[in-house]
Amino acid sequence: MTSILILNGPNLNLLGTRQPEVYGSTTLADIEAMCRAKAQELNIALAFDQENSEGALLDHIHAARGVHDGIILNAGAYTHTSVALMDAISSVALPVVELHLSNIHAREEFRHNSYISKVAVGVICGFGAAGYPLAMEALAGHLAPNE
Repeated sequence: MTSILILNGPNLNLLGTRQPEVYGSTTLADIEAMCRAKAQELNIALAFDQENSEGALLDHIHAARGVHDGIILNAGAYTHTSVALMDAISSVALPVVELHLSNIHAREEFRHNSYISKVAVGVICGFGAAGYPLAMEALAGHLAPNE
């Protein structure tokens, strides 16, 4: 069975209360429930986690090798700063979909640069919580043999 890790970065534990005008009112627990339902629909295994620490995110990416078939990563602000996350993704050689709730290209200039997109198979941004099941479909399709 295909297995996907959905990994969330800093401050995403505050979803629902943190800047709802930017990130919406959906909580991370709500998003996880949406993703679990989507995983059943897609017949895939799912692991879901959130870390505020860059090092913990790196550990999850490293541990995914040999366990999961791909990763959906919402690295939050680390998207724009972390060469270490980019290198970890390259090192584990798993397909990664970069995900953002907001449209990072319509926001502050510093958010327009992504280290993650340089090594991701694709990017989904700007669709709020709905981006998570979209990313799951995209990654599942990427992982499926040519049909």
